[in-house]
Amino acid sequence: MFTNECLGELDYEPTTSAIVMAGIFLAFLTEYIGHRVIAAHSGQKGSRTTVPHPGSVDSESGVKPPSGTSSQDHEQGATVAHFGHHHHDIHYDPYDKLPVYVMEAGVLFHSILIGLTLVVAGDSFYRTLLVVIVFHQFFEGLALGSRIPFLPEPIFPNKLIMGLAYAIITPLGMAIGLGVLHTFNGNDRSTIIAIGTLDALSAGILMWIGLVEMWARDWILDGDLKNASPGKVAIGGTSLIAGLVLMSLLGKWA
Repeated sequence: MFTNECLGELDYEPTTSAIVMAGIFLAFLTEYIGHRVIAAHSGQKGSRTTVPHPGSVDSESGVKPPSGTSSQDHEQGATVAHFGHHHHDIHYDPYDKLPVYVMEAGVLFHSILIGLTLVVAGDSFYRTLLVVIVFHQFFEGLALGSRIPFLPEPIFPNKLIMGLAYAIITPLGMAIGLGVLHTFNGNDRSTIIAIGTLDALSAGILMWIGLVEMWARDWILDGDLKNASPGKVAIGGTSLIAGLVLMSLLGKWA
């Protein structure tokens, strides 16, 4: 968008990259503030709560706790001590739910732009863009589908709303595009800047989601592939590379 001849020469050439970086920072800032708010609300402040060792004496009260603890106490202590690391047990605490919400918001923001672009694109780009969008939305749906089902939320209405929101957001963007189709001027300077800025911001948000919330979390932080068997790692790595290749081809095609 920013190389459009109707826009003229930019005073700052890497404008797109700068806006993408801003999108990455906004996604990071949202998650960071969200984590701090959750920690303050829960009173944990992100710290680890320990279970008293049997036979120890409380330094403040001087009272010796019971010599034994119930299995429930051990389970609760283990849960608090390892908050944010329940991926293997398909159990999310508030710290793990936040990234899924950020992912959903980023994908929805991107998808509504996709729907709008599909409608207002010229006839020569429509078929190519349609095929690319179908594949692209399919991959995004897989990404969300790998996260939403494991949230500790009821199917009705929470998960249903998240699923329906993704299903209807692109058609909603198309409806908006149809509404402005007769007045839309793709070569207008303000339009180019607006769509280009939103696209670049969306790209930054999706980069954060893809690299941090999907790639790093699944492979390095606390995902199933962190300590997976060689066979599972090989399958995951092959799938990852195949996805990179397919998306690169779609990018070239578009």
